[in-house]
Amino acid sequence: MEEVQSLKHTAWECKYHVVWIPKCRKKLLYGQLRKSVGEVLRGLAQQKESLILEGHLMADHVHVLISIPPKYFVAQVVGFLKGKSAIHIARTFMNRKKNFMGENFWARGYYVSTVGKDEKVVQAYIRRQQEEDRRVDQLKLFE
Repeated sequence: MEEVQSLKHTAWECKYHVVWIPKCRKKLLYGQLRKSVGEVLRGLAQQKESLILEGHLMADHVHVLISIPPKYFVAQVVGFLKGKSAIHIARTFMNRKKNFMGENFWARGYYVSTVGKDEKVVQAYIRRQQEEDRRVDQLKLFE
């Protein structure tokens, strides 16, 4: 699946599998928050000329397959996504209208790997994570 993209003077195909978690890995990504964060992350990625190709918000972590132009560092885009989405969550769901500082919704750090030609494998893995999470939650009910 060749999806070479281009900017003014560059042709590129840079895709990354990125995973990050909420602070203390609490299961906070449910319901309306889950729907809202997905839309916000896609909009924020567009602001950095990036594209979220696949993404799932699990109960306690986020999986994203993202295409980032080479003019941006991966850390720059991921930091932007995490920072701005945390501000959105604070303003929308925690009733903090202004002077939002000092609180973190997301934990520090993230996992990233380049996708290369194994894109289909990574996409399938991300999709299976949601099914696996449901299966584990069902097993916990019977303990």
